[in-house]
Amino acid sequence: MTEGEGQFYSVQVGDSTFTVLRRFQQLRAIGSGAQGIVCSALDTVLGIPVAVKKLSRPFQNQTHAKRAYRELVLLKCVNHKNIIHLLNVFTPQKSLEEFQDLYLVMELMDASLCQVIHMDLDHERMSYLLYQILCGIRHLHSAGIIHRDLKPSNIVVKSDCTLKILDFGLARTACTNFMMTPYVVTRYYRAPEVILGMKYKENASQARDLLSKMLVIDPESRISVQEALNHPYIRVWYDPAEADAPPPQISDKQLEEREHSIEQWKELIYKEVIDWEERNKNGVLKEECLDGTVNSSTTASQSSSINDISSMSTEQTLASDTDSSCIDTLTGPLEE
Repeated sequence: MTEGEGQFYSVQVGDSTFTVLRRFQQLRAIGSGAQGIVCSALDTVLGIPVAVKKLSRPFQNQTHAKRAYRELVLLKCVNHKNIIHLLNVFTPQKSLEEFQDLYLVMELMDASLCQVIHMDLDHERMSYLLYQILCGIRHLHSAGIIHRDLKPSNIVVKSDCTLKILDFGLARTACTNFMMTPYVVTRYYRAPEVILGMKYKENASQARDLLSKMLVIDPESRISVQEALNHPYIRVWYDPAEADAPPPQISDKQLEEREHSIEQWKELIYKEVIDWEERNKNGVLKEECLDGTVNSSTTASQSSSINDISSMSTEQTLASDTDSSCIDTLTGPLEE
């Protein structure tokens, strides 16, 4: 689009064709799901590995179109170290009439929680991972955003123990009096009110106490996010800048009340893409994501191996008050 003619090229990824900006090279499939296909890639302009997500047929019906619009709007407004960061948005089509493909470029992470939970982690790492999940959830809740599909495959980590939540296609904003459908979220991770083997070493009693308070059927009796953040098992990590970050400002206050035709949804999404381009010329990252050091020789293939996660350290994360990982990270696979 704004990068001009000849700035796109096509590459076959499995059964799908990715038509992406030439700045994104070395595409390699890393996951797929109902919401789209994800590839790792090297952003040759910034010199960093990224994840490129192609939304699966976003305009095949009104439901898919609304999900695509919702995910784009929410990703654009959320800015927290424990929420996946949107780096770029583009479409290879040059007009609204041609518009049919939507690509989201995000951070690239090392592994999903699906892989991490099978490892023998100590309580320091387990409590810190849980703390980051709670911080991310609290930040979303502060703006009335309910994820609704929080599961291991939608939580990604790096070898330095940095954790981020992703995939907002099924999220809802609770700023209006809408009725949520209970059947769209992944069955095994639905909250009890929707659908009516860990080994402990040290800190076992605290961990069991927190778990017993979280696994309560009645949501009115269940421990809240804020209470969990103040629990002895988690409290050691508490940082007001992370746990009490200012809530994101949702640009579309009527997001959940909107009912449009496919063409109307397409126009809204196209406007969001144009808005992104105008605010982020040439895909340049937001200022806070440029605070870290970019290694121009970094390639997508050089990210940490999943085998390194079991020895991941919390030292780097705790030593810095800034989120240096917002550049040097990547999005994990989408799994259903």
